[in-house]
Amino acid sequence: MLDITRVRAISLDLDDTLWPIWPTIERAEQVLHDWMLEYAPMAGALFSSPSALREIRDQMATTRPDLKSDLSALRRESIRLALYRAGENPLLAEQAFEVFFAERQRVTLFADAQPALEFLSARFPLVSVSNGNADLQRVGLGSYFRAMICAREFGVGKPDPRIFHAAAGALDLQPGDVLHVGDDATLDALGALNAGMQAAWMNRADHLWPHEMEPQVTLASLDELCELFR
Repeated sequence: MLDITRVRAISLDLDDTLWPIWPTIERAEQVLHDWMLEYAPMAGALFSSPSALREIRDQMATTRPDLKSDLSALRRESIRLALYRAGENPLLAEQAFEVFFAERQRVTLFADAQPALEFLSARFPLVSVSNGNADLQRVGLGSYFRAMICAREFGVGKPDPRIFHAAAGALDLQPGDVLHVGDDATLDALGALNAGMQAAWMNRADHLWPHEMEPQVTLASLDELCELFR
C-alpha cells in the first residue's frame, strides 16, 4: 500500500506516461523522410526500406554501445551512416537530426496530463526521469518541474538505481521520500522499487503486472494519482 505520509516529492516518466510516444516518433520519422527526399534523395530512398533502416540501427547499436543511453546520438549517428551508405554528404546528419528532433518535441499530451501537472506541482516538487530524449522546455512543460534527469546526460538509464537516486538528490531528498510514477513495469516501477522509492505504475492499457515484487499502487490515469492527494 502507498504510504502517502512519506511522499515529499514525485518523479515522473515522460514517454507513454504524459503523452503517447509512438505516434510522435512515427510523425517525426515521416518528417525526416520527407526532408531526406528533398535534400538527400538517395538516402531518402534508403529510408523507405524498413529492413535497411533496421540493419543500420542494429549495426549502430552493436558498434557504438557507448551510445546506449543517448538516443539522440544514436539517432544522429544512424542518420550519418545512412547518408554515407547512400553516397550522400554525411555532414547533413546534424541538420537532418534537428529536423527529426524538432518534430519529436511536438507531442500530444494525454488529456489528464496537464491538469495533473498543475495539481501536483502546486503540492510537490516534481522531477522528470526519462530514458528518452524529450526536451521539456521545448515541449512546453518545463515550468512544472524542479529538475529534469535524463539518461542521455546522466550516462545511465532506468532501471539502474543510480538515475533514481540522482532524481532524489536533485531535490535534496532521500529515495524513500519520492514517489516515482511511470508506465513501464520494469524500467519505471520495478526500477524505482529497487532504488528504495515508492512506485506508482501507470497502467493505462490494463496490462498484467509481470514481476514478483509489486508497486505500492497501480493507476489507470493521472487523475487517479491526483485523487490520492486530495
